[in-house]
Amino acid sequence: MLKRIIAIAFIFICAAAAWAILGATIFARTYDSDQQLGNQVASLWGTPQTQSPPAATSEHTEPKTTETVVDGQKKTVTEQVTVTETLPLESSRVDVSLGLEHRQKGLLWYSTYKVGFDGTYVFRNATAQEKVTFALKFPAERAIYDDLVFTVNGQALALTNENNEATGTAAVKPGEAATLHVAYKSQGLNDWRYNFGGGGDAKTGVSVAQVRDFRMRIRTDFKEIDFPENTLSPSEKRETDGGWELEWNYKNLVSGFQIGMAMPEKLQPGPLAGRISLFAPVSLFFFFFLMFIITTMRGIELHPMNYFFLAAAFFSFHLLLAYMVDHVSIHTAFAVSSLVSIFLVISYLRLVVGTRFAAREAGLAQFIYLVMFSYAFFFKGFTGLAVTVGSILTLFVVMQITGRVRWADKFNARPEGGDKETPSDFSGKVAPSVSA
Repeated sequence: MLKRIIAIAFIFICAAAAWAILGATIFARTYDSDQQLGNQVASLWGTPQTQSPPAATSEHTEPKTTETVVDGQKKTVTEQVTVTETLPLESSRVDVSLGLEHRQKGLLWYSTYKVGFDGTYVFRNATAQEKVTFALKFPAERAIYDDLVFTVNGQALALTNENNEATGTAAVKPGEAATLHVAYKSQGLNDWRYNFGGGGDAKTGVSVAQVRDFRMRIRTDFKEIDFPENTLSPSEKRETDGGWELEWNYKNLVSGFQIGMAMPEKLQPGPLAGRISLFAPVSLFFFFFLMFIITTMRGIELHPMNYFFLAAAFFSFHLLLAYMVDHVSIHTAFAVSSLVSIFLVISYLRLVVGTRFAAREAGLAQFIYLVMFSYAFFFKGFTGLAVTVGSILTLFVVMQITGRVRWADKFNARPEGGDKETPSDFSGKVAPSVSA
């Protein structure tokens, strides 16, 4: 008996090593190609976008006098310099629509989206000049902008585009207000942000900005909304049929944060398959443990070679899952892999022990410890709890059914006929013997 246990333990260790290699291979396939595939998605669809409010400026020239010393004598030089004045932004009305569209590349899903931007801004010409230049910095360099609207007081402006910035000039009398309307349709990746214009890092929003009379409304076509770090929570939110309507309202805000929306991530097939593979030795341990207890109590002989083929059937689940997830959906790959592995175990033990034991005890144990334990990884945040509860229940059941067993007798008992045991199924009928 001790030699058999040592042999089963050796098979278990070899299987665990194989799963470790498979898991490392899956993660390597996933993340080694992530940068290349991510660049392909960005080139086809766009990059994360951070929109800033437009700016309005007015330029004029004025004399500037400087004094220099030449050969010990003072010399005064007067020259004309250009002075740029920034017009104050009095109010902002921004409407944004976000439509989620996932794209799969290799073993990863990328959260791509379509965005419709519509903003109305009111500037006050507090200068003495009538010529005002309006500029809008586009949210990303690697993106397309369709249906671009750029008007001042209802009049379309002739635009120039340099350094990813659209600029246009309009006549605005001193003291009057100018209403700038900008709109476009674009597409991006992972998250969308609005920077109040304080500059600084586009991702962290560390620079403080001031904004007056601000209102932004974001409409989504997805329910799982999330806000990136260093962003402001909405003032109001209303659930719609297909998503959410979020609103930010500020009268006079001074903040170093931004407004942002993180696109919901789809279940990632590559990392999921990798985690399931690395967890597989736990599933196999419970299965081997239960099979050993049941067969020992029932006098059924399972040779270590039988355990080897059972481990191989378990491994087939993870191997098939690893190479199917980049061709079909993760749920389809999981279902097919489960059916194949369970079929291998039941069809094999049917020949070794009997149909009832193979289909009932072994099949049920495999379904619980391989399929259900692995499926727990689909529920983020509950995997550990589910496995812990299953482990405790297993321990409770095994302790109850073996509490009156005299293990010394079980381990010291020799099978009838010398080196062979006479296995039987749970109906009491004698099954064909298996050589030790």
